[in-house]
Amino acid sequence: MSFTQKFYTADHHFGHALMLSETACARPFASTKEMDECLIDCWNSVVRKDDLVFHLGDFSMGLGDAARVESVFRRLNGRKRLVLGNHDYAKANVIHPTLAGLAWDAPPAAAMETIDEGERVYLSHYAARTWPGQHKGSFHFFGHSHGRLAPFGRSRDVGVDCPDTGYAPRTFKQLVSGMDLEPIVAEEAESFAP
Repeated sequence: MSFTQKFYTADHHFGHALMLSETACARPFASTKEMDECLIDCWNSVVRKDDLVFHLGDFSMGLGDAARVESVFRRLNGRKRLVLGNHDYAKANVIHPTLAGLAWDAPPAAAMETIDEGERVYLSHYAARTWPGQHKGSFHFFGHSHGRLAPFGRSRDVGVDCPDTGYAPRTFKQLVSGMDLEPIVAEEAESFAP
């Protein structure tokens, strides 16, 4: 087996026409089919078969078309783990059965943690003002904001709509390049408290 890399991404919204609208993300595609094909190509251009991809929510829309969603999932390289986003549920606290039935590398969860490049990384769909290990230098990756929420310390959006992701999953090193890598120390964090 070749060296395995970890990648992070979010907010593909496969099949979601709203992503093309000027009132949403204004993705530059003529159709959802064109968007989906580009997103698949971008993913597969960086992710190899044995790599691990953490998808931080809102994988697909149109979850009633299980065959389409499964086809997209199968075409994506790598082992995939899902951190649940707001569009990944059928109803409150119930994962959509289409997503639950996919061959994820681990059961989908509301949040996850991993170690990458020796660093602790907290993963969630939503941005958090504080996160586990923040005062000890941990990182926080999130989605949901479609590139519209500025990084905060060691926290950032990793979604496909961020200008530096190029619609593709990115590695830890790529995502933290240019970030303020100074941890928020407890004394500074207290100044944020009410």
